[in-house]
Amino acid sequence: MTAPLPARLRGYDLQPVREGVWRVGERGHVIGHLFEAHDGRVHARRFHTASRAFVELGGFCRIEDAVAALHDSR
Repeated sequence: MTAPLPARLRGYDLQPVREGVWRVGERGHVIGHLFEAHDGRVHARRFHTASRAFVELGGFCRIEDAVAALHDSR
């Protein structure tokens, strides 16, 4: 995860949790997690407050696309 995020996604904070897992925050609130799968894809999961569970948004080739999926899933 060395490339900077595109301008529209720069308000997101990615914090490593452990190897291959990042917590994604926006304005101090955790909105989801990113997981690197064995095939190299990055999976995004958004926290759904009403059900108190994570919702899988899919697997992506680039971490920027996974963050964009979290951004667009609101």
